[in-house]
Amino acid sequence: MKPTYMKKFAIASIALSLIGGVALAPASMAASTTRAISVNAEGTVKVTPDAVRMSATATVVAATNKAALSETGKIAAAVRAALLDNGVAKTEIATQSITSYPEYTYTPDGGSQLVGYRASQSFVVTIKNAANAGVVVDAVVAAGGDNLQVTGVSPFVLDASKSSLSARTVAVKNARAKALSYAKLLGVKLGRVITLSESSGPSAYPIMAVAKDSAGETVIDLGQQDVTVSISVKWSIN
Repeated sequence: MKPTYMKKFAIASIALSLIGGVALAPASMAASTTRAISVNAEGTVKVTPDAVRMSATATVVAATNKAALSETGKIAAAVRAALLDNGVAKTEIATQSITSYPEYTYTPDGGSQLVGYRASQSFVVTIKNAANAGVVVDAVVAAGGDNLQVTGVSPFVLDASKSSLSARTVAVKNARAKALSYAKLLGVKLGRVITLSESSGPSAYPIMAVAKDSAGETVIDLGQQDVTVSISVKWSIN
């Protein structure tokens, strides 16, 4: 009797499993056959930079390591004072690196001769008043003299949140226009938004030019910067 009972129980279990599988199938199939339109779109706005980032390096060659570091420190202090005197806040001046190493010249026979020790201190400075950036550059160069190198001057947007919002608005408008175009071509109507994802596209920084005006002062051309937002949107269709 026991084998017969077990056999009936196994058959009943298989039957229930099959019924369960059939009951679940419609929901799974419905999920996989949801009709939708997916589009990618971008929104771009042009913004005039309102700040300037400057990189500068004070560097001195001296007979000893100690002397090189000491002289470089004096140049760096003069540069720092010039920045503060021209409206740059202390919090916007950051030391990027300090280095010191022996410097050699090489002879034709493959030998080398110690020239001295080169010490350097590099700064990254944020100039929040872009209109004053040229004045700041001139003041720094005057303070550092021939022992200062200005290695970069780059305009940028200090707070891109407003321009990003504008770019996002344009991106959504473009995405909807594209989706409506496809819906019309397919003879369907857009339903609700199913998913939306965003990625910020690369910003095209302006080609910065440094020139002298008629008075001999440095002028920083700010140009314009592209702020781009890219999105992917999926709509259900009816």
